[in-house]
Amino acid sequence: MARARDESSPLFAGNAAGTLRLIFYLALTMVLMVLDHRNSWLWRIRYTASAVIEPVYRLAGLPAVGIRTASVAFADRQRLTEQNQRLREDLLLANAKLNRMSAVAVQNERLKQLLDTQHSLELNVQLAHVIGVDMGAYRYQITLNLGARDGVKPGQPVIDAHGVMGQIKEVLPTTSVVMLITDPSHAIPVTIERSGLRTVAYGSADGGQLSLPNIPLAADVRVGDHLLTSGLGGRFPPGFPVGEVRSVAPSPTGMFQMAQADPAADIDRSEDVLLLHDQAEPDGPPAPATPMGPPADLAPPVQAAPAPAASSQSSAFVKKSATPAPADSSGAPP
Repeated sequence: MARARDESSPLFAGNAAGTLRLIFYLALTMVLMVLDHRNSWLWRIRYTASAVIEPVYRLAGLPAVGIRTASVAFADRQRLTEQNQRLREDLLLANAKLNRMSAVAVQNERLKQLLDTQHSLELNVQLAHVIGVDMGAYRYQITLNLGARDGVKPGQPVIDAHGVMGQIKEVLPTTSVVMLITDPSHAIPVTIERSGLRTVAYGSADGGQLSLPNIPLAADVRVGDHLLTSGLGGRFPPGFPVGEVRSVAPSPTGMFQMAQADPAADIDRSEDVLLLHDQAEPDGPPAPATPMGPPADLAPPVQAAPAPAASSQSSAFVKKSATPAPADSSGAPP
């Protein structure tokens, strides 16, 4: 079928006229190419044709350009998304490191305050770390990382850099439980620093304050007064900060004054505390190296008594000693 069409075409017909026409067209094409190459006669035709055909080329290339632009945009978007995610991770990591550094700085400052407290008061203390908190409805306790193996004993006072925290309630082999001074069942003897009044501070039900319910009506108690350990009872050494009076009011019975105080210690924030060990009590003043009395060169001279009198007195004493004394009814010597 294709061969029949070729033979029926006027240009490729198998006769002489078709062959001559083909040769003529080829020769004309060669001549035009040579002339255009040498003299550029056809540039205006090409210029006009390109101006007419250029929109067609652009229109035909729009799908390819659109596909290429979309692929580039998608790749850029994916790259930007990955970069944004990486920057977010770096920012989170940097913030975490910064927060950690801030926390370490705060912890170092807290430990420094504890060491300063120890050095300033020359205390026999042991550093412990809070590993558990039990803030229930009716008990306020913390757990420390030291126990019986570390020499912890029940009743030991516990302080932080600001004041009294509480005392050891229960000792386990490797941990110990501290009853805080704000526990409702805890009581601590205190004295008001300004007036010297002695009273007892109890924990409260809310666990955040201290209650002083038995203050005499005539006692001088003011808001802002500082509470210190009085040393009574022998449990807490005297002079440690306990709290600060926040309010004073008459009791419901009208027989006493009632005061509320805020704890001096960071009850709900301290992470490191100090355990107070028994303080060494002095045995008394040292024994003198030489007998007490005036120097030998300043002592008055000893005068000898007259010989006769001394002799008579000695004889009388000997005679009296030689005579046995009668014993009483109880058999005790005179």
